[in-house]
Amino acid sequence: MDLLEPIIKPYAWGSHEALARLRGRATPSVGPEAELWMGEHPAGPAGVTRDGRTRTLRDVVSDAPERELGADCVARFGGRLPFLLKVLAADQPLSIQVHPDRKQAHAAFTDQELSGGEGPYSDDWPKPELLHALSSFEVLAGFRTRAEAAAVLDGLGVDRLRPVVTLLEDEGDDTALIAALRALLEWPARDRVALVREVVRASARQADGPGPHREAYGAVVRMAGHHADDLGLVASLLMRHQVLDAGSALYMPAGGLHAYVRGVGVELMAASDNVLRAGLTTKEVNVPELLRITDPAVRVPVVRPTAVDGLGDTHKYECPAEEFTLYRTGLTVTAVPLVPSAGPRIALCTAGAARLSGPDGEVLSLGPGDSCFLPDSDRGITVSGSGTLFVAGTGLAVHRP
Repeated sequence: MDLLEPIIKPYAWGSHEALARLRGRATPSVGPEAELWMGEHPAGPAGVTRDGRTRTLRDVVSDAPERELGADCVARFGGRLPFLLKVLAADQPLSIQVHPDRKQAHAAFTDQELSGGEGPYSDDWPKPELLHALSSFEVLAGFRTRAEAAAVLDGLGVDRLRPVVTLLEDEGDDTALIAALRALLEWPARDRVALVREVVRASARQADGPGPHREAYGAVVRMAGHHADDLGLVASLLMRHQVLDAGSALYMPAGGLHAYVRGVGVELMAASDNVLRAGLTTKEVNVPELLRITDPAVRVPVVRPTAVDGLGDTHKYECPAEEFTLYRTGLTVTAVPLVPSAGPRIALCTAGAARLSGPDGEVLSLGPGDSCFLPDSDRGITVSGSGTLFVAGTGLAVHRP
């Protein structure tokens, strides 16, 4: 069991309060703190101290992959930890984005490398994601139905949008959603600013009314305060707007269009940087590739945790990603086995105090915001205490209880 020194990413959209408060530091923080990274991702590997030496988790894993990850994990994913655990703290909207599946990522990255290496793909991995809300969390997740998207756009009363509404009303299947998204993101440059400003003004009027979509219109107005004149503001109205309650979770599969708007949550994802963006960002936007990858049938489901039999208040967030699975345990004074019991694991305490005990008498205590890495070679671990412990493991069947 290795206590981790996670990496804080100071992206501009981050909070000055949430991560500092979680880790018991003074608030507000000097600068924005957007993400707390716990993993061995090359863009921010966590630190560990083992045998008196301070190293990165990436170095530890690369020195002895089978001991750290287990033979099954190495056979499937090579000598790398297949997941990255984060705490995400968004005070401003993140980009509208989509991620490729494994086949798409491998083919696109291979073609990119053969063409000189320049392009939007950072690696040949997929990037599915699971978000567990620690606070109320506002998101845009997946497409609306065609009829609902048409009603939301038509409800603005913006004549410029009438051709897009007609697309949604006339086409017979979900491809109309991609056609509508394409029409908005490829809007003629000479008219873009005028369109966005008219949509924002109309959204402000509708947000003050009694209609069923007032919250989505209100989100457009708030996001415009951070991304003025961005076509993503208009495109966001094609997407399902929802506010997750604390304790709820969303799974972002490949091809699912999504954007985080505001909130704090635990995020678990495959260890990839492959992101195609459409708007609400200062980073590179790649509309053609995003449109190619986006699957209009993906709705981005809410994940209901299921109890793990015989392990007290331990729940698993079931999703099809083979790279990861997330578990949550409500801790008590009665020790229960750590789940999963094998494979590479990262444990994160988000509230209270956790006590991890090994069969050889080793004990590691975690407070709020503390995390640790458990290699495959650490078996027979039990947990007790108070509060909440999240554990990230692989999605391989051999590592599931």
